[in-house]
Amino acid sequence: MSEARVLVGTRKGAFILTSEGRRGRWKVDGPHFAGWEVWHLKGSPADPNRLYAAPSTGWHGQVIQRSDDGGATWEAVDNKLVYAGTPGTHQWYDGTQHPWEFKRVWHLEPSLTDPDTVYAGVEDAALFRSVDGGRSWQELAGLREHPSGPQWMPGAGGMGVHTILLDPVHPGRMYVAISAAGVFRSDDSGATWRPVNRGLKSEFLPSPEAEVGHCVHRIAMHPARPDVLYMQKHWDVMRSDDAGESWHEVSGNLPSDFGFPIDVHAHEPETIYVVPIKSDAEHFPPEGKLRVYRSRTGGNEWEALTEGLPQSDCYVNVLRDAMAVDAHHPCGIYFGTTGGQVYASADAGDSWAPIVRDLPAVLSVEVQTLP
Repeated sequence: MSEARVLVGTRKGAFILTSEGRRGRWKVDGPHFAGWEVWHLKGSPADPNRLYAAPSTGWHGQVIQRSDDGGATWEAVDNKLVYAGTPGTHQWYDGTQHPWEFKRVWHLEPSLTDPDTVYAGVEDAALFRSVDGGRSWQELAGLREHPSGPQWMPGAGGMGVHTILLDPVHPGRMYVAISAAGVFRSDDSGATWRPVNRGLKSEFLPSPEAEVGHCVHRIAMHPARPDVLYMQKHWDVMRSDDAGESWHEVSGNLPSDFGFPIDVHAHEPETIYVVPIKSDAEHFPPEGKLRVYRSRTGGNEWEALTEGLPQSDCYVNVLRDAMAVDAHHPCGIYFGTTGGQVYASADAGDSWAPIVRDLPAVLSVEVQTLP
């Protein structure tokens, strides 16, 4: 029976959780990089043993780590991500211009076909690519040098490339989401980019329907239907049916349309999941009830999934990279909280159980379905 491997990044290290296909009992391994902030770690779709991690500390800065044995051992492969394009500036909250500077890696996205190729989304917002397993990196400077770049500004958590989607059908097509600038698409493997934000509306902008400036929290796609995209935005759950050319709202009957993660069922492209929180000022579940919401219709009609989740006095948050799905039948759904719990559902969200409690605050959750 195939195995599930859940990769968890936290404020104080990384943890690897493994279970056989029934996903009822779990082995917890870690912490790896104890004491380091691990914003993200992810496995290669092309090689189940190849993992990449992005731990950082105030003392040692950012180091890219790689494992070739499923996380049993790790090697520090590079810590020299450097902006290679035009220096430039970006906008700050008060409208002043500030120089770009590298702060940390927010997201790692391995190639769908080559275990040695991996992308890194960083703060301040830029995109890097390595083709030698993380040992050297090249900035895809066309993103940061887009003419709108000087108008990009930080969201509340900073200004970073936090989502990278690689289209499995259209060669060279990829998407990034930037907080706070919006969604950008490339059709030439990252050489050039254009914003794809038509239909987004953000009342905090001088022009609510501006081309850029939107605080997008997360985007997701199903690999069988990559022209359909889903988005959790700073207010509003959105959907695009034309590869980002236009968006429409699908928040429907959610108790709040504010949240961070969004994900798609592995086998049902119209089934999506979000975790609403009360507001942009109060980052906890509405009414103190931790509820995942599922739509089986691609949005608008939502049902609360509560079995096994705390329904009183719960004030955790679920961050943008802290939800993932596996490819088992039935599909498994996983998420981690800022309270250090990792929850799993082996029945597509109908019921939940904690895999582990009392970890440091969870920053990211990814999952591999192993042979």
